[in-house]
Amino acid sequence: MRISVLTHMLHPIRSPYAGGLEMHTAMTVEHLVRRGHEVTVYAREGTRLPADVVPVLPAEGAGPGKEGDRLREEATRRACEMVLADGSDAVLNNSLSPAPLQLLRERPMVTVLHTPATLAEVLAVVDHPDWRAPQHHRWACVSASNALAWQHRLPRVDVVPNGIELHHWVSDAAPVPGRAVWSGRITAEKGLHVAIDAARLAGMELHFAGPISDEAYYAQEIVPRLGPDTVHHGHLDHATLPHMLATGEVFLATPLWAEPFGLATVEAMALGVPVAALLSGAMGEIVAPQAGALAVHHTAEALAVSIRHARRKDRGRVRAWACRFSAETMVEGYVDLLEQAAEDARDGELV
Repeated sequence: MRISVLTHMLHPIRSPYAGGLEMHTAMTVEHLVRRGHEVTVYAREGTRLPADVVPVLPAEGAGPGKEGDRLREEATRRACEMVLADGSDAVLNNSLSPAPLQLLRERPMVTVLHTPATLAEVLAVVDHPDWRAPQHHRWACVSASNALAWQHRLPRVDVVPNGIELHHWVSDAAPVPGRAVWSGRITAEKGLHVAIDAARLAGMELHFAGPISDEAYYAQEIVPRLGPDTVHHGHLDHATLPHMLATGEVFLATPLWAEPFGLATVEAMALGVPVAALLSGAMGEIVAPQAGALAVHHTAEALAVSIRHARRKDRGRVRAWACRFSAETMVEGYVDLLEQAAEDARDGELV
């Protein structure tokens, strides 16, 4: 198939990835190309992928804020206009933008629902009384819990769980007694401050990695908590991060929002690191009893109890559980939906 991929324009897509969405897009494109598909990616300048990359927004400028949002939305609209002329068989929409839903109605398209139903601009389109989803559009949600709020808005929501490159998440590093680990974007909703407090209550060091995406949060909540038992390893790329994670007796997953999936959690489990997690969003789906323990409340005290239970889990069983979340399975799900959308578009032309 000839597949057009629309990306989120906040960051260029390259390692080290700015977040899970950028990594997801890169992994998906790599697998589509590996399967023999002809892929064109519309993305921010500086994107590095093994496909035909069309830059539609400069690498510099268009930062966070209303003006940046406007520039990114304009770029996505330009990308949609290019897609209308590129002759592809189907579109994979990874943009989090309302523009493809408005401008690409005539094209077969699969939209991946990465977030809860909280994107105001997207909801303004799909909740409008005059809007109807075309028969040749498909919708893929990253978890069953995330699908709930979308299911009454869209005609059909398929669940295609996120996946990771399992062969990348290996390390010969041994777990260090008394060490907990954490990774992710350092923002309030990711709950690093809860992880620090819980690790201390459990009598463990916390080693963490990730970009400081919210400077104010870091200054107000993290800096006052830092000490000799906390080590920030910086923003690690995916060649280095596995070795840091593998040193943990336990991985702490601390989402303080309805986490749609939790790639960092699956990455840790793929290394055999058991998980202690706050029960938010998809955590109840991806952290099975043999792979970790879920906290009963969103508190450091409850998480500390889960740490005690999780760190006893067998690392082989943890690793085996993670194998169900593979990139191959995820992309196979997307391809099935892209083929359905393209077939429905052809059938519509025949009517």
